[in-house]
Amino acid sequence: MTIKRGVSLYSYQNETFLGKMTLEDCIRTSVELGAPGIEVIGEQTFWGWPEAGVADEKIAEWHQLIAKYGAVPVAHDFMLDYKRYKGREMPFDEQVASIRKDIDFGARLGVKYLRALVSIAPDVLVAAAPYAEEKGVKLLIEVHAPLHFDHPWIVRHAEAFEKSGSDALGFLPDMGMFLAAFPPVWKERFIRNGVPQHIADYIVKAYEDRVLSEYVILNVREMGGTGPALAMAETLRHNAAYEPKRMLDYMHRIHHIHGKFYQMNTDLVEPSIDYAKIVHVLKQGGYDGYICSEYEGNRWIEDAHEVDSVEQVRRHQEMLKALIDGPATNAIAA
Repeated sequence: MTIKRGVSLYSYQNETFLGKMTLEDCIRTSVELGAPGIEVIGEQTFWGWPEAGVADEKIAEWHQLIAKYGAVPVAHDFMLDYKRYKGREMPFDEQVASIRKDIDFGARLGVKYLRALVSIAPDVLVAAAPYAEEKGVKLLIEVHAPLHFDHPWIVRHAEAFEKSGSDALGFLPDMGMFLAAFPPVWKERFIRNGVPQHIADYIVKAYEDRVLSEYVILNVREMGGTGPALAMAETLRHNAAYEPKRMLDYMHRIHHIHGKFYQMNTDLVEPSIDYAKIVHVLKQGGYDGYICSEYEGNRWIEDAHEVDSVEQVRRHQEMLKALIDGPATNAIAA
């Protein structure tokens, strides 16, 4: 068993939005990069979803491309923004029905996993689980910063999943919750937005020192920071360097992973996320699912630089390949 590699087509959002890459381009490119696992967001890849249905010919095209390039359909990310549905909160039964609709869609795509937003209540997922079992897919709640595996909301999901006894319920960790350092591309963007250099330097150092976010925000105010400076400080409320080892207690329900990254340098290093430590822990836990690259650095550079998502994903995949193929160690990373 070994960890497998894939790409979330969300990584290519700039290129697809600007018409530089078609669905075929996205699938072909991912496979050429050695990452045959394909993850999609319905709204991005299939125009009109979920309000409108997806025509059979579009699903046929998807399967034709998957077969043509030897790709593997892995996951469909669904939203269920039930708090803002048509100006009202969606009732429980409608939430379950909405998930069943996404389960049907995922089954049509041939994926094994559906990413559920972390805002979805556990009882809604438990209620949808029997239908997921029937369709042969799993519903995976995304553990995404600022949440983590010790957060009460995630613990509540874990307890509900175990009580249900359903194998169709699990977790999808997003590697952005293991943000070991303040991303350089974030800092550079905030400076371009008007944050004074000394305040930007302070926030980065405060993040490195794990200073409580509320103290950082207060200190930035006292330093005269306003607007962009406070926005930069606010990022500390929503990001932290949580511990990858916490995944080990949940490994029996972890079936898919978002390989979040903000930048890959030419030396194949993500400067803010310790992927060596993460992959080490996954090996310790016997994880053999996919890690799908999820590039989100585009929004931090597009004001100043041409976005090259393909090159960024290529570097990320090269890094993952080296770490996955590298030797495992006996000691769990500290």
